[in-house]
Amino acid sequence: METRELTCIQCPLGCQLAVTVDGDAVTVTGNTCQRGAVYGEKEVTAPTRTVTGTIPVDGGEIARVSVKTAPDIPKDKIFDVMAEIRSAHLTAPVEAGRIIIHDVAGTGADVIATKTVKRS
Repeated sequence: METRELTCIQCPLGCQLAVTVDGDAVTVTGNTCQRGAVYGEKEVTAPTRTVTGTIPVDGGEIARVSVKTAPDIPKDKIFDVMAEIRSAHLTAPVEAGRIIIHDVAGTGADVIATKTVKRS
């Protein structure tokens, strides 16, 4: 049996969670709402993260566009996702919401632009 202490990030309360794993059974205590229970269990069994970054834009009014994964990706794929983001290059214009990388690092998640970059 293993117990991990976590701070829930699902709402502003920041509950202090105790997540106990005993074989296949996961017990979460300390949460004041159901979102905390779901977060605690997911964080110890299959953690995910939103990855953000920037990509260079040729001919744009700004030099780089901000991007993010949509949805979260498995935590163990962060470095693979960042490698693909770092290798990307765009030409203006870029619209917010545009898919920049489809199925990044085989995660099933797309990387999308979070800002519009017009031509300079």
